[in-house]
Amino acid sequence: MTKQDLMTLFEQGPVILDGATGSNLMAKGMPMGVCPEAWIYDHKEAIVSLQKEYVQAGTQILYAPTFTANRIKLEEYGAQDRLEELNRAMVRYSREAAQGKAYVAADLTMTGQQLYPVGDLEFETLVDVYKEQLQAILKEGVDLIVVETMMSLQECRAALLACKETCDLPVMISLTYNEDGRTLYGTEPSTAMIVLQNMGADVVGINCSTGPEDMIHLVEEMAVYADIPMLVKPNAGMPELENGETVYKMTPEEFATSCEKLLDAGASFVGGCCGTTPKHIEALAKRVKGRKNPAIQVKHMPVITSERQNVSVDVDGKFMVVGERINPTGKKALQEELRAGSMKMVREFAAAQEQAGASVLDVNMGTNGIDEKAMMLEAIYEVTTTVDLPLCIDTSYVDVMEAALRVYPGRALINSISCEPEKMEKLLPIAKKYGAMFVLLPLSQAGLPKDLQEKKDNIKKILEAAKKVGLSSKDAIVDVLVTTVGANPTAALECFETISYCKDELNLPTICGLSNISFGMPQRTFVNTAFLNVAISKGLTMAIANPSQELLMYTAFASDLLLAKEGASERYLEAVPAAAMKMTKADAGSSKKEQSEEKKEHPIFECVVKGDKASIVFCVQKAIEEGMHPSDIIETYLIPAINRVGDYYDQKKYFLPQLIAGANAMKEAMEYLEPLLVGDDDSEPKATIVFATVEGDIHDIGKNLVVLMLKNYGYRVIDMGKDVPAEHIVDTAIKENAAVIGLSALMTTTMMRMKDVVDLAKQKGCRSKIIIGGACITESFAEEIGADGYSSDASDCVKLVSEMIDG
Repeated sequence: MTKQDLMTLFEQGPVILDGATGSNLMAKGMPMGVCPEAWIYDHKEAIVSLQKEYVQAGTQILYAPTFTANRIKLEEYGAQDRLEELNRAMVRYSREAAQGKAYVAADLTMTGQQLYPVGDLEFETLVDVYKEQLQAILKEGVDLIVVETMMSLQECRAALLACKETCDLPVMISLTYNEDGRTLYGTEPSTAMIVLQNMGADVVGINCSTGPEDMIHLVEEMAVYADIPMLVKPNAGMPELENGETVYKMTPEEFATSCEKLLDAGASFVGGCCGTTPKHIEALAKRVKGRKNPAIQVKHMPVITSERQNVSVDVDGKFMVVGERINPTGKKALQEELRAGSMKMVREFAAAQEQAGASVLDVNMGTNGIDEKAMMLEAIYEVTTTVDLPLCIDTSYVDVMEAALRVYPGRALINSISCEPEKMEKLLPIAKKYGAMFVLLPLSQAGLPKDLQEKKDNIKKILEAAKKVGLSSKDAIVDVLVTTVGANPTAALECFETISYCKDELNLPTICGLSNISFGMPQRTFVNTAFLNVAISKGLTMAIANPSQELLMYTAFASDLLLAKEGASERYLEAVPAAAMKMTKADAGSSKKEQSEEKKEHPIFECVVKGDKASIVFCVQKAIEEGMHPSDIIETYLIPAINRVGDYYDQKKYFLPQLIAGANAMKEAMEYLEPLLVGDDDSEPKATIVFATVEGDIHDIGKNLVVLMLKNYGYRVIDMGKDVPAEHIVDTAIKENAAVIGLSALMTTTMMRMKDVVDLAKQKGCRSKIIIGGACITESFAEEIGADGYSSDASDCVKLVSEMIDG
């Protein structure tokens, strides 16, 4: 199948996918806790008969049951040596079921391990894991590739790169979202669409998560940015407990009716996930028969993103500052830190610039005495877990740029691509491969253009070269090449001409290095600010500058206000009261140093809140040297700090990466302090908690985080791992006199094992309170099975346990 074949299918009307596999195979006898692919291998007829039913129901694309047949997942069953055998067999079985009447897709999914820096799995290792699986699948032959039920945008990127670097088949990717409309890692559907379609995905969408009705607003959010078809595979509603079994009560007719609303919202590839059967797909196919998909309107919106935030680069939009401070040039202290391998100042600069109002952060690691590539990668890891802002990758070396773009979990901005043939030939294809936008630098090998016409010619030349590799003019932001007014009296006027040309004739956004205009001049701030004011009036979109310069930032806010830009009034009014408050304090006689100290928390507290694992032990040691007792450090700084992290998580200021970073920083401090607490009357653990992922479920990301958080709060936690039988859990709780049993499940097919634990605990007279949680779990389910409590996430679980034990 070619990409054009897929588009031809799309043009014929809604494309019907298949429905659930796992739950239907369990109905055919597949037990919980087994390796699905190994069981299917031994029970071929079960999958073939199911998929034949889907084809007869109207399915046009069948998902081969290779879902968890990657090396990491197979290792959990001791079946890694059967990787090729199992993957090839799964494809053969689906081919047999399709009988040439449906396309067969390879099916990839997450591994269950977290990527660095949140976890230990390296990005390139994950790419290789997916490549290994694909190479086995391709020996048997599939028509396209599906990457589904993903929770991490970065894992999606790894899978997509593996696909692109292995074959030319079309790739469809779908993620699963929480009730708040974000993935576990904080990614919105719009961000996923922007990043993945620009990296070359052919279809992007949503599966699992919810029933059809609750997916509508997510599809509408994606549709704003979508230049490719959208995919939906909703559940048959939400699971309910009936006669001790988990059931989905949405009828095939109700499912079909609701799915039509998803098509109205813009989806065009539609099937089912948990709880759906061939009858659901049959009703769906009949319902949408004869319907046409609207033609895709390619918008190619200029947007850069992080994993958790989008920034639109709109010619007529608000003026934005690209924070310039993460650059060692002229900063001796930063240079020394980088040579020592420290990222402390990088993190501080990132956080300070975000707080000061930067929209994007420029990251440059160019200094002597370091490995620039290694340091650039580490800077990206640190900055992306510290702030939500998108990054502008700034380096003169092509290999450093590609390495950075490869691991960056979003759509980055390249700084920059000039008219020099070598730069264009190497960097433009890299921008295309990784879906990046780029700063177009109209310099040639001859140097600065001698006049505006040469500058225009250089811009045109780069845009034409970009078009040849598949990029659009909307991927570019033109650098207006600011030079110093001290050497060239018309420097500002030349920039204003360039800005007007790009805005009025090319409809392209512009950027500049602001401080260049005043180089060599006295009182540079006034020159910079005056230049900026006029430049914004001419249409300047962005400037690389220091956002901590208040005069500059307030001038930008005021300029947007006077130009009546959308939202400018609100931005100005939000900024001015803060400025007025600072001025009032200054008038009252408080020094800048005093004002700064008022805001600062203790370094130990700050290390936890900012996830600074590298510095926290030093800060703890210093506090002890100054006479502070270890238990006081825990009560005064560590516990309040992790509470603050939890509050930020609840408020959606923080997402999973920051939550884990804070918890890991606290863990470092606790591990250092624990030996010092021996013999301390207050050092005994609060209570014992037994935690496990239930039998049949091999997912433990959420459980591991809860365990880490509870340990940080001083509880004695017995982590029993995943796929743990009910009897083992209850017996351990009784033996250890556990105050609480915590249970986790990700899959709807395993959630009923929680009831097994509840029932068995009652039978054995276990006095432990039982709390449950997981992606598929609800508070009403907890009540139905007789659990004592439900928590939606790790932060909520800590509060729940505290209420249960400490009152």
